[in-house]
Amino acid sequence: MKIAERQELKGPSLTIKWALASSFFIFVVFTIFSVITYKSSVRLIVEKERENIERTVAEVANRLSNAKEELTVSEVYERLKAPSVDENDLTNKKVAVEGSLMEMDNMLSELGQPALFLSVYDTNGTLLFETQKEKNVLVKKAKQTAVIKTIDDTTGFLIIQPVFSQENREKIGYIQGFYELSSFYDIRNRLLFILIILEIISLILSSILGFILSSYFLKPLKVLRDTMDTIRKDPQSNIHMPDIHSNDELADLAEIFNEMLDRMRRYIEQQEQFVEDVSHELRTPVAIIEGHLNLLNRWGKEDPEVLEESLQASLQEIIRMKSLVQEMLDLSRAEQVDIQYSNHTSNAKQVVYQVFNNFKILYPDFAITLDDDLPHEEVLGIYRNHFEQLLIIILDNAVKYSTTRKEVHISISKTLNEFEIAIQDFGEGIPEEDLDKIFNRFYRVDKARARNKGGNGLGLSIAKQLVENYKGRIDAESVIHQGTIFRIYIPIIEKNKTKEQDS
Repeated sequence: MKIAERQELKGPSLTIKWALASSFFIFVVFTIFSVITYKSSVRLIVEKERENIERTVAEVANRLSNAKEELTVSEVYERLKAPSVDENDLTNKKVAVEGSLMEMDNMLSELGQPALFLSVYDTNGTLLFETQKEKNVLVKKAKQTAVIKTIDDTTGFLIIQPVFSQENREKIGYIQGFYELSSFYDIRNRLLFILIILEIISLILSSILGFILSSYFLKPLKVLRDTMDTIRKDPQSNIHMPDIHSNDELADLAEIFNEMLDRMRRYIEQQEQFVEDVSHELRTPVAIIEGHLNLLNRWGKEDPEVLEESLQASLQEIIRMKSLVQEMLDLSRAEQVDIQYSNHTSNAKQVVYQVFNNFKILYPDFAITLDDDLPHEEVLGIYRNHFEQLLIIILDNAVKYSTTRKEVHISISKTLNEFEIAIQDFGEGIPEEDLDKIFNRFYRVDKARARNKGGNGLGLSIAKQLVENYKGRIDAESVIHQGTIFRIYIPIIEKNKTKEQDS
C-alpha cells in the first residue's frame, strides 16, 4: 500500500536542523582554527622581521665599534666594506677568512633590502651613511629597541643603537634602522583573505555534506513518520515499517514499532471479534426471553402453568447468558496474558495433583487415574490460575462427553524442555472432519447435544488461546465411539532463570 502524503511540518525538519547544527559546528571549529592560524602566522612573521632588523643593526654596530675615535664618513665606509686579506696569512687562516668574507657578503645583501632604511650618525647627529635617501633623520639620541612606529605615513620597525668603541668604550656614533612592514601587511591581508575564502567554502561544503548525511541517516525516521501518519489517517491499513538492514538503533526501533503495531491490531481484532460474538450469541437468548415476556404480557400471566414455564425458561436463558459472558471475558483475558502474566510460573506436579484430587471428589462415580512419569517437580512458564483453568476445561469436557464408560486417564511426562500432559476419555469421540474446528469459537460438533450439556463452544477456544500465549501447544486425537485424547505441551523454565525471576 502506498504511503499517504505527509502532513505539513510545524517547523524545520530534523534533516534541516541536523544539517544546520553540523554546519554551525564545523563553522565554529574552522573559525577557531583560522583565528589561531592567523594569529600564530602573524606573530611568527613579526618576530622574524624583528630578529632580522635587530641582527642587521647589531652586525653593523659590531663592525663600527672597531673604530678608535668618533665615526667619520671615511671610517664608516672603511669598516663596512669587504675586509682586506693578507696573502701571507691565507694558508693558516683560510677557514677564518672565508667565514669573514661570507659574513660580510650576507650583511651587504641585507643592507641592500628595499624595505630597510639604515643610517649612521656621529655623536652630534650628523648623517654619515645611509642605505636609502629616505627616513634618514635621527629620531633621538638614545637606545631604542625594535618597536613598530609610523614615520612619514609608513609603518615599520624602528631601532636606534648607540655605537661604542671597543678600545676606549666611548660613544662614537649612532645607528638608526627602520624596516618597512608593507610587505608584511600585504602577506597578512592575503592570508586573511585566503582564510575567509576557505571558511566560506568549508561552510558551503559542510552544509551540503551535512544535509546529505542527515538525509541518509534520518531516512528511516521519515519512513516511520509517514507510516504512523498513514495509520493515523487509516487505522484499518495493513501497512508496516519496512525492514532496515543497518543493524543499529533505528533498525531496532523499526522492529519494535512493527511488533507494537501487530499487537495493537491484534487487540483491535480481538475487541471487534468480542463485540461480534457477543451480539451474535446473545441474540438468541434475548429473543427467547422477549418471546416469553410477550407471551406473559398478552395472556400467559393468568395461566399458572404458562407463567411457571416462561419464568423457568427465562431464568435458564439468563443463566446461560451469564455463563456465555463470563466465558467470553475469560477468552478476552486469555488473549492478553502476554501483557500481565508473562513472567509468572507454576509448579507442574503440584497443580496437576490438586486438580486431579478435586475432580475425584466432584465426580466420585468416575474412575479418574493419574500416571506420573516426572522424576521431580518442574517449573512451568504459565500463571498458576491459568494452568488450573486449562486443566479444568479439558477435564470438564472429558467428564461431560463420556458415555457408559466413565473413565478419565491423565498422564504427565517431560519431553526435552517441554512438560506434556495427556487427558484421555472414553466417550463419544469427535469426527475426523471436525478435529480442526473444535478450537474455533462457538463451534459445537453436535449443537443439540452440546446445548443440552450446557456448553457454549468457548471452552476449547479459551484453552488453546491460553496455551499458545504461553508459547505452548495443544492438539487432539479422537476415534468415534472410542474417545478423545488431548495433549498439552508447556515450556519448562530452567532453574537458573527461575532464581533470577524470584530475585
